[in-house]
Amino acid sequence: MGDLFQAPPNVSGQVGQPLAERLRPRKLQDVVGQEHLTGPNGALTRMIRSGSLGSLIFWGPPGTGKTTVARLLAGETELAFEQISAIFSGVADLKKVFEAARLRRSQGRQTLLFVDEIHRFNRAQQDSFLPVMEDGTVILVGATTENPSFELNAALLSRARVLTFQSLGEDHLSHLLARAEALEEKALPVDDGARTMLLRMADGDGRSLLTLAEEVWRAAGEEETFDAEGLLKVVQRRAPIYDKGQDGHYNLISALHKSVRGSDPDAALYYLCRMFDAGEDPLYIGRRLVRMAVEDIGLADPQALVITNAAKDAYDYLGSPEGELALAQACVYLATAPKSNGVYTAFKSAYRAAKEHGSLLPPKHILNAPTKLMKESGYGSGYRYDHDEPDAFSGQNYFPEALGRQVFYDPPERGFEREIRKRLDYWSKLRRERGEG
Repeated sequence: MGDLFQAPPNVSGQVGQPLAERLRPRKLQDVVGQEHLTGPNGALTRMIRSGSLGSLIFWGPPGTGKTTVARLLAGETELAFEQISAIFSGVADLKKVFEAARLRRSQGRQTLLFVDEIHRFNRAQQDSFLPVMEDGTVILVGATTENPSFELNAALLSRARVLTFQSLGEDHLSHLLARAEALEEKALPVDDGARTMLLRMADGDGRSLLTLAEEVWRAAGEEETFDAEGLLKVVQRRAPIYDKGQDGHYNLISALHKSVRGSDPDAALYYLCRMFDAGEDPLYIGRRLVRMAVEDIGLADPQALVITNAAKDAYDYLGSPEGELALAQACVYLATAPKSNGVYTAFKSAYRAAKEHGSLLPPKHILNAPTKLMKESGYGSGYRYDHDEPDAFSGQNYFPEALGRQVFYDPPERGFEREIRKRLDYWSKLRRERGEG
């Protein structure tokens, strides 16, 4: 395995620098964890070999090497490297960078402009990159932790290739930690359990791992070794990567919903706890569980809606952490309940029919006739009161005559809907026998 962060120990001028900075790779092929980009057949490696480097968007979680790779890429291609952050830069800063790049270009050297957090630029600011990208003044490399499809405008995306950076796996993080120990010339004072916990706390973020390791070294007394419990006291914990307004939020709620729909209570509980752990609003989760009850369980188990509503109310009454158990109970109930989207599908079909066919008048026999004129016009004429009919069923037509009888609801043979299916089949049989369709 190559070195994720390779730097000789005791490099001059590095005193006081953070560990992550001192361990930055010196060559592109030394980056580990992004072999699909920097390996022998990686996308960036092929670009460098071809001698054709275009503008790029690096998309991936924090601490996966986006800034480092951009710097190394400039070095490999002998481009001037400029770096700005969208958080701290405005239009004036961009103009200065563009002017410097134009001057270099007039002198025969191109510029690689690395823009960190590029998604934080507004649409107008993003548009300002287009002319300098098109005329070759800069090769833009933008870095973002957010989905470019949502955060970058179409014009910018059409001129750049998106490359995805992956979270670092435990093997990569373990190798990085070993490199840090070699640089520091001392082992991290943790036992095996605490080491595993530290790797998991890093959550695929190399920079976070090195920051946590530095905290451990600073906190450790002479000959002190931390176990898992001691480690938690030292570093507290790092919040999982989760932005409630962006991809992390939508990815986890999607995973929770699909696990419930797929009748996997264990996976559903896992994603539920991931969201709790990340600080998601439990009442939001409660509302989504109610949605699952009506979309994916429906009348296969009518109690699903009752239980999820009760769980939402229980959380609202109890608060955290006690109320979270009520939501967990509802989550497991939904995952283990019989599934049906019969009502959901029927509702969509009926809604479509209502929109497509306009304001059709219901058949007159089911309309009330409060006035003499309405009675004379046939309103209410021929209506049969179902409770007075055999089996309390008249079998009359209730659809507009211009539309004719429709079938939207087709319950499956699952859960309580088996009973509903029997009733519908029986009423259909009565209609045929009575000549009502």
